[in-house]
Amino acid sequence: MVRSRPVAYLAMDRRTFVKKSFVTAAGAVLANRGFAAKSLLSQENGSGAVAPSEIDAARFPSGFLWGLASASYQVEGAWDADGKGESIWDRFSHTVGKIKGAATGDVSCDQYHRYKEDIAILKRLNQKSYRFSTSWARIQPTGTGPLNQKGIDHYSRLTDAVLEAGIRPFCTIYHWDLPQGLEDRGGWPNRDLAAYYADFAGILAKNLGDRITTWAPFNMPWTFTYYGYGIGVFPPGKANFDLFLKAAHTVNLAQGEAFRAIKATSSKATVGSAYGMAPAYPKTNSEADRAAAARYHAMNNVYFLNTAMYGEYPKAFVGEPPYKAMGFKPGDEKIMKVPLDWLGFHYYTRRIVSEARGGSRSGTTGHFGTETEGDGGSSSRDPLTQIHVEMPTEGPLTEAGLEIWPRGMYDLVTRISREYNHPVIEISENGCCYLDAPDETGHVPDTRRIAFHRQHLAELARAIADGAKVRAYHAWTLVDNFEWADGYSQRYGLTYVDFRDQKRTIKDSGLWYGRVAASNSLDA
Repeated sequence: MVRSRPVAYLAMDRRTFVKKSFVTAAGAVLANRGFAAKSLLSQENGSGAVAPSEIDAARFPSGFLWGLASASYQVEGAWDADGKGESIWDRFSHTVGKIKGAATGDVSCDQYHRYKEDIAILKRLNQKSYRFSTSWARIQPTGTGPLNQKGIDHYSRLTDAVLEAGIRPFCTIYHWDLPQGLEDRGGWPNRDLAAYYADFAGILAKNLGDRITTWAPFNMPWTFTYYGYGIGVFPPGKANFDLFLKAAHTVNLAQGEAFRAIKATSSKATVGSAYGMAPAYPKTNSEADRAAAARYHAMNNVYFLNTAMYGEYPKAFVGEPPYKAMGFKPGDEKIMKVPLDWLGFHYYTRRIVSEARGGSRSGTTGHFGTETEGDGGSSSRDPLTQIHVEMPTEGPLTEAGLEIWPRGMYDLVTRISREYNHPVIEISENGCCYLDAPDETGHVPDTRRIAFHRQHLAELARAIADGAKVRAYHAWTLVDNFEWADGYSQRYGLTYVDFRDQKRTIKDSGLWYGRVAASNSLDA
């Protein structure tokens, strides 16, 4: 998933750089001096932090599913092995200038060949759920037509190994790596992809549905449609707001069609999704800013969830949804509406939102008002949304530049619970980037990552105590991996990977997380 700021916003002003540098250095000093990880954030992060007493008191229900997450292109490697076709991320990463450090996912963590080693780590860490994704181009090399049996066989072996370890396989069907052959037909803006995708989902359910019962059709659909077609920082690199609207609508259709295809094929299947969400806080208490924050929530958080639950788009726009630009047709509302069995979403950080009326779609940044825009004024706001979004820096920052704000976990979980009638929830991702490496003893003392997860889990436990039906938490991520446009410059793993020889070293955070999973408490 994307966790750092969009590429266009990587440049920081001096104040932000100084604050980021101070937080990073201070965290390293505290870790080296042996300060308790659970107090690290609370000393720095005012209202966003959790008191140590609340962390110690946090408990999780019996049977709670502790898990780790990954994604096919980010970990598998073997990009052209055993009949796999080219994906849009293969094409994009092989294009000069697209990925930091000229990195590719050609080898990455080589999980295609080393999956048993990684599953052994999951078992050692007492995990009960492994969220992985499938590569569409590995199973249907061009996106349509006959399946590649060697691709199916790989995921069958992976699934069997996960089950043999006593772990639930959680399959995300699509995590951004569209077959290039389908992009050549127009990509997600082409509504024909909804039917192609449903065929692919049906193939998976037919071949794996006897063993996999937990399915998420998409990972962060807003991100790959907006970043790929709206602003062009992800493949296929197009920047046109109408293409984003069309792509998003096709994905909403595909979500509904895939749900029915899976259910028709596998009687054991439960289908939810894995949405990216960030709690939106109004910049001021003005009615205008509160309304803008509500539009952000509708556009960036529940744009794909609301269509599934109610068959209609949420109030993300000023005025009526732009149905013509979307390619909306009569009857689409019935295709989109499906009774999801559970809701999954990621949480990384929060947003501060204000109104931005009077903007135009021809501004300098081209970000259309639906994501962070820095301090460039209001000239680039999209008239359909009329929102200005900031990524605040009041709390400490991770090494990816994201603010640490644990309270957002509680706010987001309880809000989704209220708005969607207390559904079963899975936290499909939560994690942080720190570059800690093995020390002279061979250990990876990533104290700040422990502090991050401890604080966020305490807020999740509080949400559960207040009535949220949360059954699972998946830390991002199992192993350090290819982080999309950032290449290998960021490390989110609870396991360190030396990409020179693929050696895995479980970090201190991973060992701690394993103890948490065994005890259902944070004082492990």
